[in-house]
Amino acid sequence: MAHTRLRKFNTHDTYPEQRLDNDLCQAVIAGKTIYLRGQVAQDLETRENVAVGDPAGQAEKVMANIDLLLREAGASLDHICKVTVYLTDIRYREAVYRVAGKWLKGVFPVFTGLVVVALARPEWLVEIDVIAELP
Repeated sequence: MAHTRLRKFNTHDTYPEQRLDNDLCQAVIAGKTIYLRGQVAQDLETRENVAVGDPAGQAEKVMANIDLLLREAGASLDHICKVTVYLTDIRYREAVYRVAGKWLKGVFPVFTGLVVVALARPEWLVEIDVIAELP
């Protein structure tokens, strides 16, 4: 059985300055499992960066993207099993976790947080990926 791939794109369009040519997508449904691409503070339609310099504002956009993609896949935030948060600075942890905690109140996923040197674009301060299960 082939996996379902949502919102396919090519990195040439997303990162033209990097001269890449990778076929990717925002979500893969494999059986009943949904894997989301790491979400950043970027509008999924326009690719415009949102809340540059504001970790809480970026976390809001990230969580809104996750919510939208899960709904497009046929699930909701309640179906999240695993969350991984990538921060470019440990000082952003409290602000980002407060936002994520608000969106995930009552969900109780397993949660991993990492501090990394950088993300794919210097203006991105937080990236979150999730694994969810279809209802």
